[in-house]
Amino acid sequence: MKAIILSENGGTDKLILKEINKPVIAPNEVLIQTKALSINPVDGYVRKNEIYTKKKLMPLPGEEMILGWDVAGTVVETGSEVTDFKNGDEVFGMVKFPGHAKAYAEYVAAPADHLAKKPAGTSFNDAAAATLAALTAWQGLVTYAKIQPGNKVLIHAAAGGVGHYAVQIAKHFGAYVIGTGSASSKDFILSQGADEFIDYTQEKFEEKVQDADIVFDSIYGDHILRSIKAVKSGGRLVSLLAFFEGEIAEKAKAKDLLTYRIAVESNGEDMKAIAKLIADGKLKSHVSEVYSFEDIPKAQDKVDGGKTRGKVVIAL
Repeated sequence: MKAIILSENGGTDKLILKEINKPVIAPNEVLIQTKALSINPVDGYVRKNEIYTKKKLMPLPGEEMILGWDVAGTVVETGSEVTDFKNGDEVFGMVKFPGHAKAYAEYVAAPADHLAKKPAGTSFNDAAAATLAALTAWQGLVTYAKIQPGNKVLIHAAAGGVGHYAVQIAKHFGAYVIGTGSASSKDFILSQGADEFIDYTQEKFEEKVQDADIVFDSIYGDHILRSIKAVKSGGRLVSLLAFFEGEIAEKAKAKDLLTYRIAVESNGEDMKAIAKLIADGKLKSHVSEVYSFEDIPKAQDKVDGGKTRGKVVIAL
């Protein structure tokens, strides 16, 4: 089969197309013939950082390093312990995150309990998009922040991969949603269901919002200190990238905030919840660009730029 291997840590020139053997599945796994996969910012981070590949991917001696976790495709083989899926089922999921899932390949071995059936009528591209990013939004808002009807929710980078799913999920739960983004993203963010838009280039969100029940912050660095000002006392603050330590922890504690740094996990039950939202028309993927399998390096370059609207997908 064809796979995109990471020859060594570095730039996208280290992503090499190579012919390798199909994976052998474990008893609890299925073999997926890949129809689409999606690219996330974490893919580029792992590509660049040797410490991550050694500690998280942990390739065996002589094993090729293959990035990627998001996959949608057709089951072509099932392990002896698998009862939920059969050959021919169309499935999607975030597989083995943050381990060595090897999703940049024509065939992927996936634990059955990391997957859900793809809703009928949903394309493989849209399904592949709604995996890591959608799970991050779901787990951040539902699992961690315990979102409730009527909550005021501030979502940063609301036009991005995680952000556009977070807006839709928050609206599904009956929240009042405020999304931040650049002026060019205003119409898109409002089209996802946001009730208000804040142009972060022209306005200080912490001056406009100081009573949010939940702030969902996906920005790196001390941006989280500004988000603390936007949450009401006793509220919830969810971060994708910042650590709650030092000054950040002190200021959050002074407002009695519940704080969470999301460690998104592969979870088939959460994938099924996402699949139901998609099937019910409550959650839609915005796929901004589709690349061929051979163009995965170009797709990573695009995502590395940090200005992607919605998701970037690879179609096989």
